[in-house]
Amino acid sequence: MGHVLVLGGARSGKTGFAERLAMRAGQRPAYLATAEALDDEMRERVRTHRQQRGGAFATIEEPIELSAALTRAARDHDVILVDCLTLWITNMIVANANVAQAVDGLVGTLGKLKGTRVILVSNEVGLGIVPDNAMARMFRDLAGSAHQRLAEICDDAYFIVAGLPMVLKGSVPEAEVMTQRVHEA
Repeated sequence: MGHVLVLGGARSGKTGFAERLAMRAGQRPAYLATAEALDDEMRERVRTHRQQRGGAFATIEEPIELSAALTRAARDHDVILVDCLTLWITNMIVANANVAQAVDGLVGTLGKLKGTRVILVSNEVGLGIVPDNAMARMFRDLAGSAHQRLAEICDDAYFIVAGLPMVLKGSVPEAEVMTQRVHEA
């Protein structure tokens, strides 16, 4: 029961897939949200996500100190869904934090969490055109590097397209079951 990386584009179905996977993976799931609700639109998104999850997950909010939050959450939860890494990277860029160092810390933390499965959700932003400004290119590069590092250490990795999981690494039978559940929903 190792860690999982779930990638996909905006509104691809990656969070729903990760939530279903988390519900099957453990008895005490936590949802570790990295978003900061800084405007009305984002506050509404956060409210809607919480409402959709209902009481199935304990919710933990941590925009920057992800490794520390995972370590704390692992004491009480057997599965932790992190949504999402690209927002976490954005938060660190805004805070002028060292993203590469934080990713190194996350990789180290994941290696120490033996009794807890972590499911990491992230937006794949490197499939389009080269961004026209330096900050957007930096963000794309940092996200891509983080995804590579995390895919390397995760047991399973999925790319979600139109709500359907493509297995990049790991368990095909698990993805087949999750696909069936998508169609039944």
